[in-house]
Amino acid sequence: MGAQKRKEGPGGAPVNKSTQPASESTRPSKRPKSNGAANNKAGAKTGKQANSKPAPKSDKPAPPAPTAPVNSSLMKEEEPVFPRGGASVLTPLEYKQIQVQAKSDALFEEQSGKAAAKKAGGEKEGKQNKSKKRSKGDDTPAKPDEDAVKVESLNFKRLVKGSLVLGSVCAINTLDIAVALPNNIIGHVPITAISTPLTKRLEASASNGDAEESDDENDNDVDLESIFQIGQYVRAYVVSTVDEASLHTPGKAKRHIELSLQPSLANTGMAEQDVVVNSTIMAAIASVEDHGYVMDVEIADSKLQGFLARKQVDKSIPQEALQPGAVLLCIVTKNAKGKIVQLSTLGETIGNVENVPAAATTIDTFLPGTAADVLVSEVSNHGIVGKIMGSLDVTADLVHSGAGPDGVDLEDTYKVGSRLKARVICNFPTAKNPKLGISVLKHVTSLKPKTAFRDDQPVVPLQALPHSTIVEKCTVKQIEPEIGLYVDVGVEGVSGFVHISRVKDGKVDALFENSGPYKVGSVHAGRVIGYNAFDGMYLISLEKSVLEQPFLRIEDIPVGAVVSGVVEKMVINAAGVGGLIVKIADGISGLVPEMHFADVHLQNPEKKFREGLKVKARVLSTDAASRQIRLTLKKTLVNSDLPAIQTYDEITVGQQALGTIINVLQHGAIVQFYGRLRGFLPVSEMSEAYIHDPKEHFRVGQTVSIYVISFDPDAAKLIVSCKDPAAFGLEKQLALKKLQIGDVVSAKVTQKTDDDVFVELADSSLKAILPVAHLTDKSVSKTQSALKKIHVNQTLSELVILEKNEARRSIILSQKPILVKAAKEGKFLTSLDGARVGEEVAGYVRNITATAVFVQFGGKLTALLPKSMIPKEGQDKPDFGMFKSQSVTVQITSVNNELNRLVVAVPGATEQAKKVETKGEKLANPVDESITSLDDISIGKLTKARVVSVKDTQVNVQLADNIQGRIDVSQVYDNWEQIKDSKKPLKKFQPKQVVPVRVLGVHDARNHRFLPISHRSSHSVLELSAKPSDVKEEGASSEALSFDNLKVGSSYVGFVNNVGQGHLWVNLSPTVRGRVNAMEASDDVSLLTNLAKNFPIGSALRVRVVSVDAESRRLDLSARSPGSEDEWTWDNIAQDVILVGRVTKVDERQVIVKLSESLAGPVHKVDLADDYEEAKPAKFAKNEIVRVAVVEVDKSNKRIRLSTRPSRILNSSLPVKDKEIVQHAKLEVGEIVRGFVKNVSDKGLFVTLGGNVTAFVQIKNLSDAYLKYWKEQFQVDQLVKGRIVSVANGRIEMSLKPSVVDKDYVPLTTISGLKEGQTITGRVRKVEEFGAFIDIDGSDNLSGLCHRSEMSDKTVKDARKLYEEGDKVKAKVLKVDVTAKRINLGLKPSYFGEQGDEDEMDVDEEAAEDSEGDDSDEDMSDADGAVQITGTDNVEEDSEDDDEASDVEMADASDVKGLEAGGFDWSASLEDGEKVDASAADLEALAKKKKARREPQITVDKTASLDVNGPQTASDYERLLLGQPDSSQLWIAYMAFQMQVSDLAAARQVAERAIKTINIKEEIEKLNVWIAYLNLEVAYGNEETVDEVFKRACTYNDKQEVYERLASIYIQSGKRKEADDLFEKIVKEFGYKSPEVWANYAHFLHTTAHSPDRARALLKRATQVLGKETHMYLALLPKFAALEFRSPNGDKEQGRTLFENLLATYPKKFDLWNQFIDLETSAADADKGVIRDLFDRGSKVKGLKPRQAKAWFRRWAQWEEKNGDKKSREKVSAKAQEWARTAAERKKTAANAAAQEDEEESDE
Repeated sequence: MGAQKRKEGPGGAPVNKSTQPASESTRPSKRPKSNGAANNKAGAKTGKQANSKPAPKSDKPAPPAPTAPVNSSLMKEEEPVFPRGGASVLTPLEYKQIQVQAKSDALFEEQSGKAAAKKAGGEKEGKQNKSKKRSKGDDTPAKPDEDAVKVESLNFKRLVKGSLVLGSVCAINTLDIAVALPNNIIGHVPITAISTPLTKRLEASASNGDAEESDDENDNDVDLESIFQIGQYVRAYVVSTVDEASLHTPGKAKRHIELSLQPSLANTGMAEQDVVVNSTIMAAIASVEDHGYVMDVEIADSKLQGFLARKQVDKSIPQEALQPGAVLLCIVTKNAKGKIVQLSTLGETIGNVENVPAAATTIDTFLPGTAADVLVSEVSNHGIVGKIMGSLDVTADLVHSGAGPDGVDLEDTYKVGSRLKARVICNFPTAKNPKLGISVLKHVTSLKPKTAFRDDQPVVPLQALPHSTIVEKCTVKQIEPEIGLYVDVGVEGVSGFVHISRVKDGKVDALFENSGPYKVGSVHAGRVIGYNAFDGMYLISLEKSVLEQPFLRIEDIPVGAVVSGVVEKMVINAAGVGGLIVKIADGISGLVPEMHFADVHLQNPEKKFREGLKVKARVLSTDAASRQIRLTLKKTLVNSDLPAIQTYDEITVGQQALGTIINVLQHGAIVQFYGRLRGFLPVSEMSEAYIHDPKEHFRVGQTVSIYVISFDPDAAKLIVSCKDPAAFGLEKQLALKKLQIGDVVSAKVTQKTDDDVFVELADSSLKAILPVAHLTDKSVSKTQSALKKIHVNQTLSELVILEKNEARRSIILSQKPILVKAAKEGKFLTSLDGARVGEEVAGYVRNITATAVFVQFGGKLTALLPKSMIPKEGQDKPDFGMFKSQSVTVQITSVNNELNRLVVAVPGATEQAKKVETKGEKLANPVDESITSLDDISIGKLTKARVVSVKDTQVNVQLADNIQGRIDVSQVYDNWEQIKDSKKPLKKFQPKQVVPVRVLGVHDARNHRFLPISHRSSHSVLELSAKPSDVKEEGASSEALSFDNLKVGSSYVGFVNNVGQGHLWVNLSPTVRGRVNAMEASDDVSLLTNLAKNFPIGSALRVRVVSVDAESRRLDLSARSPGSEDEWTWDNIAQDVILVGRVTKVDERQVIVKLSESLAGPVHKVDLADDYEEAKPAKFAKNEIVRVAVVEVDKSNKRIRLSTRPSRILNSSLPVKDKEIVQHAKLEVGEIVRGFVKNVSDKGLFVTLGGNVTAFVQIKNLSDAYLKYWKEQFQVDQLVKGRIVSVANGRIEMSLKPSVVDKDYVPLTTISGLKEGQTITGRVRKVEEFGAFIDIDGSDNLSGLCHRSEMSDKTVKDARKLYEEGDKVKAKVLKVDVTAKRINLGLKPSYFGEQGDEDEMDVDEEAAEDSEGDDSDEDMSDADGAVQITGTDNVEEDSEDDDEASDVEMADASDVKGLEAGGFDWSASLEDGEKVDASAADLEALAKKKKARREPQITVDKTASLDVNGPQTASDYERLLLGQPDSSQLWIAYMAFQMQVSDLAAARQVAERAIKTINIKEEIEKLNVWIAYLNLEVAYGNEETVDEVFKRACTYNDKQEVYERLASIYIQSGKRKEADDLFEKIVKEFGYKSPEVWANYAHFLHTTAHSPDRARALLKRATQVLGKETHMYLALLPKFAALEFRSPNGDKEQGRTLFENLLATYPKKFDLWNQFIDLETSAADADKGVIRDLFDRGSKVKGLKPRQAKAWFRRWAQWEEKNGDKKSREKVSAKAQEWARTAAERKKTAANAAAQEDEEESDE
């Protein structure tokens, strides 16, 4: 089907593209129509033919009516390139009708001259035309190629879930960001869809913040504006596309696109092999390191991570944006083979379109954002089609090919077969074949925001042409007939686009290039309605309604503007009409609160306002973020010419304005102005007349005219007055001018508030303010007391004028006696000219910082009081022991008139400073009598000093009583030979010893700096030298050692200054300090295991300089002998060498040991020990120094294998239980070896025997017995023992069968080996009502059935009540059927020779009859006990069957057989546990048979004696257990009783009985017995019995509980090693979910194992395992910190550091403050200064609740009562009162604000 040329004309339309009639029976399918129509349409737009053989125009075309379906189909398939908001404003039906009508009209007009000819031969020619078209169809197929690649633009319909698209951040909100996508589409990314770390930060912040404390919206610690920048490019994943109903445009659809920047989604489709150099990935910052950022790339099924070096961060990215959770589009610069990829965000790298991923192996590498080398395969005027890698189709649409916005002629610019560089911008998941969208626009390929130019200067496009700007001249430069217009808006570099729906208010039928009102070159007025940052185009509207519309957005509406509107809706609430919704523009409406309906309160507002009523309103405030506008209809405000003030910048004193009262208080009213500006109207300023109650004269909602009295932008305070300033007559003006600062006046109180007292001067009636803080010189509490004594109309005398502002007509007074006295004496300082150095002046504290105090005088004159000028005792106190507004007397030390600066000091501190700094100060009792003053001391001076004390690293001396000095240990010896004791080099000095010294300079004790002699201060001492070479009279002092004169290789004598983790800090001189790596500390490896012990602080070392960096003052030293410190590298490493290394990592499978900076290797489990049972990596600690042997070296692959086997590193003759296996050749068939399970596969086990030697165990060789779930029996790293069965072809096979491995193996019993009558043991596998299935011990998976009739000599109705799964039993083989493979078993007691027991019982009973007294009674009590035990069992079971309750009363004689000498036989009691039929007659018959009981025996009740003496025999315990069968305490006592007679077996039997007897619901009681059982086995059993009981206990109880109890048992038993090993298992098993296990382990290491270093190392492991979840974090760290305080091996400083970190992270968690203060106050050597500082800091926590504050200050006060003095107690009281006052202010302000908000919400 050919395409015809477009026919254009006024009012015309393109000619119909198909002349073939379309009937319902003959028309083709929609798909060919769509494709054909699309191709024809393209041809029509360009005026060119689409095919080589176009169909000629027909003289008699088909009538228009049949062609309508074709056009309809065409419009369904093709969509506009630039949908407005994702779609056309026209409905599909309207669009269809327009197209049909336009085509029909055009066709009719074109053919109107040939109507007669058509009519004459229409039918005949019609048939001819049909035949012609059919013949043409033979040459040119009518159906287009469905596989042809179409140029498609991205639109809302093509955006589906899973789409990936490149976008540019265009707006940043509080909870989401807006992203501009291609073709004028906007998507939104919620704050929770940015990255996983950011979401975790949000969750942690949300769990920490209380509702009451969340005053600030930014308390969530995540500010999107600091993370993202406008114009930043990102790759987004489409989560959903939803059509939402728009409230502002009824009937239209608002389309919402939700995006995600999560790397796991944004990198969808990429595999690990797709991450190649120059590919782009979205990455989230996981952590911030010193040299860069660890990035999460979250590639599916990969552990790949990224690293972004700091030097690879683009300068346009601010530092604050690089925080955990931030996401960046990065380019890969280096791939480290699946481990870490190096990333970059540099603009010249990622923005260089030449950087294409040439190493890509699959098309999945080319995700949006990646540069691509495209081979052009097709070019049209509407886009470009090309291929990447020869197979992947890509298209550039009208916009992103440059044809639209830039007017590029594509056919001239790009040729088929040529190559171009482009950037991928989107994918099309719904396309039949994989296809990508690309862009060749310069700003997209360079990944930089588009730039406009104004006066040849680059500007942001929206600055050059802001939103809503009316452009007078929009020149049409290109037309797309069915899409829109491209226009020139007069901005260089950026064009505009007018969608066809925005051309005019009515419908636009068609657009033509050369005709019509919108032809190319025509000029129109337009308005900017938007800007798409990604496409780089303005969105323009030429509609008259838009041009005339006053506002397009809320942001365009100025506050205070008068607008016209229409009432849209009335807001109805419980009180009636609460507000009006007024429409002021299309899509823009505002709220008129009820108080702003009118100047007066309307009783029936619904009568005045109705929907559709036109009103005139004034804008009170706007909030674009929440799309809210507040309006007023008050005539006073609407018609006022007064300025609408909304910020403090617009205010001047005396300015008149209108406001609305929003709250009336007792002492004034709150007045609302425009925006958020509010002011306070004091009651004294409401009227010239006295007002007692403001509520009687003012109401909420009332409009008042006010005058600004004063304002303070910093404090956000605005004071207004209703009084006319014109009333301030000439007399008052003269009086104000006459008043001078420093004058003493009297005044009358007119009003009193919590902060100020408002007064009126007595003589002039001028208004003034007396701040409450200026009532007294005393504490805050005294000031508050003075305020209570002041009342209205009271006259206050002796007030001094502090400040005066004639412009504002404000006067500030003070009643501080110290200031009043100074004013009376004429010493009140009011200006800098009156300041004299050395003069003492009175003032008050204005502010306190960490380094100084600011003191204020009259006239706002302020002086600086440095910390150094405060007395020493006050410098360490919080706030230097001062408070704001405190009265002080200071001494002026310096005046600088040029800089207008004044420095003062506390008089006492000035004297102290003079004592230290005054030159020529006389020395008191000098050691060297030749020195009399400080003038005699200079650098190089040789003198004498007296030793005061000897420390580890220095000797403290005195040159005189008032001159202190020190001799550093490095300044004592000239060389190593002079040192007698290297561990204690200062041992030769003794207190009071006089030594010769030479002065070197001054040492600052505060920061340990070395200063010149001229820099002495109160914190400095003289730096001296006692070296023999320095104290020689005739010799000069040697040159001071510095970093500049250090050379690599030179040797020095150093002294240990500090011991760090893995290194020593060594001083070479007072100013030069270096670091010695632990491995370089000594040639003796044994000394490196404990650096602190073997290299104590102060000890001497001979060191050599390894490296020095003078600029950064870094010095690396070595203490090893010459030649031994050569660093090991791959070049000099050799096999079998024994080296020293440092452990850097420990995991479950290996230990990583670092040998040098470039060499490290693993020690696998097989190389850890000669006995594999001792091969436990957990025995090694990080940073531990170890000796290792090199086993294998593979230099080609840079692999090394190390060993810590004692037989290798110590002595080869040491015993080796598990030999070292390096090669296959060392193994022989039949050899028994042990190894660790490497892998559990579906075919068997792979066992590591050593190095790279691995053996395979087939499933059939795992066990002699059948293992149904064999995988559950083995796990990785499990130690196994086997025999080598094959070593053929380099493959090793082994067997783990006991029959193959064990020498003493007893073959398993088979069914043929069983004999009838044989007694066996087994375990109950399954219990049914009819019987039990029993697995026979020692058999080849044999199992037999014991029917319930064979379970007991009595009737058994339900076997499930007698036995449970897992019960151990003894059975007799009744029948064996080899053929059927059936085994019948019996459990009756009579099968096991119980008759003998009966005979023994007969003897006992006969003896009982012959015996007398207590013995007989005791025997009877035993018998009764046996009977009662059986009865107890029956009672429990009879609850189910009441009919047999009588069976409880008596029991059969078989019950008595359960007793043995050692106690009760539990197996017998189980059998007897079933109900039995026993009667008195049966017992009598039994008595006759046994010749017993001549007369019925009377049972003697011995319960009373039991109560007095407790159980004394086994019978006593049995009797007690009858009544308390669930008492674990009784059972445990019974076990202990058995152990008193050393009957371990009986004690175990009691434990087993207890476990089975105690009711299953009594979990705690059962657990107690299990723990006692474990105690028993630990004390008297062996490792195997302990393990067996332990495993059983874990099965029936809480596993973690059992683990922890066993650890406690080990500790109590003194088995520290076992406890340590068990704790390691505990943290591995439960450490990921339970912080308590880590704390318990740390407690053990601190207190029992005396290994605090291991406990501290454990903290890092714990935080890595538990993660950064807040609840885990808070449950763990405080316990570790508390251990540092409470443990005898703890370090308080470590504990303080942990708590300080916690408080810095969670300052509002006040329970942490309480824990911290508990630990500090309970310490034996508590530091009072630290405790006071902690109390003070706690009182300043933001968001502290009143209840917490009250408890905190009470606690502080109680502590001060015990440990402080009167002054400190008063300070606490003052601070508490100050806090209460501040809290009251906050509460009041919050209440007012809340009331206002509630009122506004109710209005809305």
